[in-house]
Amino acid sequence: MLYLEHLNLVVNDIPSALTFYQAAFPHWRVRDHGESEWHGKHRKWLHFGDDYQYLTFNDNGDGDNRDLAGHQPGLAHFAFVTGNIAAVIKRLAAAGFAVDKDGADEPYRKNAYFIDPAGFEVEFVEYLSDIPEQRNLSS
Repeated sequence: MLYLEHLNLVVNDIPSALTFYQAAFPHWRVRDHGESEWHGKHRKWLHFGDDYQYLTFNDNGDGDNRDLAGHQPGLAHFAFVTGNIAAVIKRLAAAGFAVDKDGADEPYRKNAYFIDPAGFEVEFVEYLSDIPEQRNLSS
């Protein structure tokens, strides 16, 4: 069995990133944190998640994330599945984060996209069917 264990993200500011992801995942916790050196540059790092999955935040990033409207190689977005997208949107709004764009009008899923403080596009999706053929329809 394969599954995604963690994403390792370079950010400009760990506390800002943590604020966003704590609102999205209130059941997750800071698992560990520390300091290290990465190719001659000092950085702080933090693991945020549960016992099975987590996000790693590393500070001291240089510059901005890729232009999401551009065509440069790199990460376009990543997505998390939720059982209640309305609750995720409400928690993120309460923490000061607005939906960047709504997902497509689909009969078997609801989704919304946010831009996190580091400039990563994060999708949250709620599936309204357990049937893979329905869940994976594209307009």
